[in-house]
Parts: sequence; structure tokens; C-alpha cells
Amino acid sequence: MQLLDHVSITVPDLGPARPFYDAVMRALGAGKVYDRPDALGYGERCGPGSGQHSYLSVFASGGAVDAAGARRHWCFKAPNRAAVDAFHAAGLAHGGRDEGAPGLREHYHPQYYAAFLLDPAGNRIEAVFHGPA
Repeated sequence: MQLLDHVSITVPDLGPARPFYDAVMRALGAGKVYDRPDALGYGERCGPGSGQHSYLSVFASGGAVDAAGARRHWCFKAPNRAAVDAFHAAGLAHGGRDEGAPGLREHYHPQYYAAFLLDPAGNRIEAVFHGPA
């Protein structure tokens, strides 16, 4: 069961956000479902005959966003450990900042493999894979 239908992240400007989210979502295998002047969407949206609907929206606020103050955090499922590694590398290459290199976080559980980034606006994002190497 997918718990979330969609989630939204707010950034002050899509200019630096677009290449960052294009890269990290591509690393996780999430395609772009829309690209508008005020918002981006990644994942899967309902289509004819499909009940699948789970996506991320990135909205431009047009002003300052206090991402760090609220300590927002979004975690995305990765299909394997290599995708977690690719997510982290892609984020760093496209304006993100390291918030935790790829690796095991055994304090969560023995197979919790994750990486953490801050997007160009300061939102904290994570990619995780829960299976064996």
C-alpha cells in the first residue's frame, strides 16, 4: 500500500530547483509528470485505466521559504542501494548540499540504506532502500 497520494515542497524559485529535482528524481526512476512556470511534478499520476497516483509537487512561492526553521523532511523510496548513491551524487552535482552520505543507518534497522541532501532552498530530502545489498 502506498500511504501518500502526493506531497508538495515549496521553494522560492524554480530556477535552481528544476535541475536539482530533475536530477534526483531521475536517479530514483521518477519521471516528470508536469512542468509549469509555477510548479514541477514527478512520479505517477492517474491515467486512463490506472489507479496509480503518487507524486511529488515542487511549487514556487515567489518569495522566501523558511525550510530550515521548520526542519521539514521528505523521504523517497529508492529501488536499490545504487539508486540511493545516484540520488546523492546527482543532488550534489545540481546545487544540493550534503546532509548525510549514502550508507547504512543501522540505528533505524539493519538494512536501512539512505542518503540525505538539502535542496537549493534548504529543504531536507532523503532517499532510502530497505532491502539487502
